[in-house]
Amino acid sequence: MQEGARVALLVPGSQAYVDAVWSLLARGIFPIPLDPRLTAGERERILAPLQPDVLVTTEAELAAVTSADRGLPRARPMHCTSGTTGIPKGVDSGLLDDASAAALVAEERDAWGFGPDDVNLVLSPLYHSAPLRFGLGTLLAGGRLAITGPDPVAVTAAIQRERPTTMFCVPTHLQRLFAHWDIVGVPDLSSFRLVAHAGAPCPTDVKHRLIELFPEGSTWEFYGATEGQFTACRSEEWLTRPGTVGRARPGRSLTLDADGTIWCTVPDYARFTYVGDPEKTAAAWRGDAFSVGDLGRMDADGYLYLDGRRTDLIISGGVNVYPLEVERVLGEHPGVDDVAGGGGPGPDWGQRVTAVVVGTASEQDLAAWARERLAPPKRPKAWRFTDVLPRTLTGKVRRDQLL
Repeated sequence: MQEGARVALLVPGSQAYVDAVWSLLARGIFPIPLDPRLTAGERERILAPLQPDVLVTTEAELAAVTSADRGLPRARPMHCTSGTTGIPKGVDSGLLDDASAAALVAEERDAWGFGPDDVNLVLSPLYHSAPLRFGLGTLLAGGRLAITGPDPVAVTAAIQRERPTTMFCVPTHLQRLFAHWDIVGVPDLSSFRLVAHAGAPCPTDVKHRLIELFPEGSTWEFYGATEGQFTACRSEEWLTRPGTVGRARPGRSLTLDADGTIWCTVPDYARFTYVGDPEKTAAAWRGDAFSVGDLGRMDADGYLYLDGRRTDLIISGGVNVYPLEVERVLGEHPGVDDVAGGGGPGPDWGQRVTAVVVGTASEQDLAAWARERLAPPKRPKAWRFTDVLPRTLTGKVRRDQLL
């Protein structure tokens, strides 16, 4: 294959999968990691604008695109956006020169301290950007992977057997692990030096349990998107500033528009375009800063607090309501296991705040809770109760399937 070619990967994650990604990137070939469970129609819809040169659907085909070349990655994988509000878009970093390739690897190594003694425990699907980035960063530093998937029994056994040093997870993984450990007991977690979570807001009780169980100083949260990384935050910082997602990563800076839109200035090697969508690309960039439409607030010390996404905004009676704020408040009720907010149609107010709840709390309990803690426009006007929220495997609520 020629430099610049694109290879769509539609096989389950494995050591061979990460080796293939590394091999392709080192040759200047773009892997397109995708969920192997996509239907034929979904594959066609996502891949049509990406026009891959090769489609890998079997382990034999994966081996065929893997070479012994293990130089520095000369690009980032061509991940697709999560597609929670529409068709996923391919994110293209372009090919990097030698200096930029080295800088990209060095930035990740400096941020997370990857080294030859690391054992990265892989819970999340490797077609997602964060777990693949952590896994590849570990291998580039000479470490190794322990791939279990999300099953808490398998994860617990791997912790005991492999003695992992690092782990990336989403809050749902932690909730399931803690529930399992409440039954079987907490394994020895002393081998961990880094436990990073992202992908969705972490419930307060889960965050405190995380800090309590894992070694002091080992737990982190970061905020980013498929397009790029914004912040990182030690849990000890979060304890003094509850709700923050941290400050800008080294080499980056944050600015906010008057409406709260977050912009992140990045190095040249972190630039990107949306494949086949120059208008969306142009809207995402302002000089050397990009935005994915998220909204937030920043305190005097540069700590960022998220309010949500512009596309999630509910406008009720002319008042802007951010679902994330409603979710945080309702999520603190002891009878709520999971919650998401959305804007259902409202004949009088344009939109009405609607809460979708998983848990044992009643509508009356939650309405009283909201009255004490939310201003009138932010209080849900409609309630739905369900057994599970529609989420992606990285924990993001599928708001297009919510109401």
